[in-house]
Amino acid sequence: RDAGRGQPATSSSASSPLRPGVNAMLRKVAVAAASKPHVEIRQDGDQFYIKTSTTVRTTEINFKIGESFEEETVDGRKCRSLATWENENKIYCKQTLIEGDGPKTYWTRELANDELIL
Repeated sequence: RDAGRGQPATSSSASSPLRPGVNAMLRKVAVAAASKPHVEIRQDGDQFYIKTSTTVRTTEINFKIGESFEEETVDGRKCRSLATWENENKIYCKQTLIEGDGPKTYWTRELANDELIL
């Protein structure tokens, strides 16, 4: 389980801003911004720091695998998240909204052949 630093990223997440329930303007901005995000990942055992930078916004999260933490969904809603190892190279993180209803969201980060897959 090696963490990448400043890795180019590709996107394949079901928490995509293109899913139903996300307004059209946010979809356009997210697609433009997320096409080539810059992602920095630091790892110390099961403790992670992930910084994702796009032309629109920068997000930073700190979490430990198996422990819940608070973050925001791509459209800015507060959620409680839980990251787990899906396999030795892939993290799966389920997001649960703190308030209100909305589509179920999650994100993944996978290192495959020196490429970070979002």
